[in-house]
Amino acid sequence: MEFRFELALAAHLEATTDWLIARQLGGAVATPGGRIMDLCCVRPTDALADRAAITSETIPPLAIESDVGAGEAVDWRPAFDCSIDHARSVVDRAVDCGFFEVERHNGRRYVRQTTRYPDWVDSLVGIENKPDLDQPGDLDRQLRIDIALGLFDAVILATESYVTRAHLNRLPEAVGVWRFDPEDGERTVVREPTPLSPSEPGIEPTNTEPLRTDIAVVDAEAKARKRRRIAERAYGKGWRTYDLPACEHADPTDDGRPYCAFYDHVVNPATDCGESCPGYEPADPPEIDQEAIREERSPWIADPDGISRSQSGLNRFL
Repeated sequence: MEFRFELALAAHLEATTDWLIARQLGGAVATPGGRIMDLCCVRPTDALADRAAITSETIPPLAIESDVGAGEAVDWRPAFDCSIDHARSVVDRAVDCGFFEVERHNGRRYVRQTTRYPDWVDSLVGIENKPDLDQPGDLDRQLRIDIALGLFDAVILATESYVTRAHLNRLPEAVGVWRFDPEDGERTVVREPTPLSPSEPGIEPTNTEPLRTDIAVVDAEAKARKRRRIAERAYGKGWRTYDLPACEHADPTDDGRPYCAFYDHVVNPATDCGESCPGYEPADPPEIDQEAIREERSPWIADPDGISRSQSGLNRFL
């Protein structure tokens, strides 16, 4: 149920906004795996076109954060604050995706950015999906982490349930609330989110026990790095992160969701499909170009020309 709800909301937002939508990204800093945000939404600036021109993939965060710039090529080894082996792999990936280019100086490898990394992120919106509020799970703890940390500019709870005053009273006041119908795509704003403060330090609860909560103070610089990493991952990953079922009944929707004709609804291929399913009939997965669908329905570009530049040589003065 939650998977179907999440995909329906992602498809709805992709169709009705200019946001870039991704699913299941880390939403914590001190404990990166301690909070997973269901939907991470990036509101871009006008510089999105400059970012999209570089690569369709995620640019390695350490490449962006390194001392490698767009001016003079530098020795890559001292430019990274990590092990040599890790730095080498980051450089290779940055070159492969078109963000770094390589020069040889005295037989040694030097690199520079092909272009300055653009300031393309306006704001981040984190959405926690809880279709049934009668089964809240760990909702209260998750949302309180989000509000105390302030990593996102706004945090929203999306639900299919009818939202009562009692529900609202149990949620942190800063959390916005949407009621969303995954069948007809109708979205109602029950409560607007209160803007948070990503540019200020935040508090991240790291461990909670009876009568004790451990916390980490996360400074603004660490939050800025994490926000850039979320945005980059969202750009490269998107929300269609599943394989379509290898089943005769697989009949994907126009927006690429894995619909099953046997059950007459969207399914999660990772858990619902396979030989244990009573409707399973082996077949090749449907032929559908998920990248083409994403490119058509969002600001993401599947196959950009890339950016190349070259240093001026002496022959320009001849």
